[in-house]
Amino acid sequence: MIIKILGGGCANCKRLEQLARQVADELSLQAEFVKVTEMDDIMTYDVLSTPALVVNEEVLCSGRIPQKSEIETWLTRSNQTLQL
Repeated sequence: MIIKILGGGCANCKRLEQLARQVADELSLQAEFVKVTEMDDIMTYDVLSTPALVVNEEVLCSGRIPQKSEIETWLTRSNQTLQL
């Protein structure tokens, strides 16, 4: 599973990454984390604001820090999709 954090490195971006890493660890998921900080690269995901969370090239959230429970649901669903 590839988890991307889109944003310039602000406090919200760092918080989103921290939450996503925590959830992945708690769920014992094999995940590669990628920080996307270049604006041209971020724009390819068609997000209007950051931070944004992208899992396996699917934009799951942008412009806010999601609740931990939301991230758990998304990562679990994405992992199940990979298992199929």
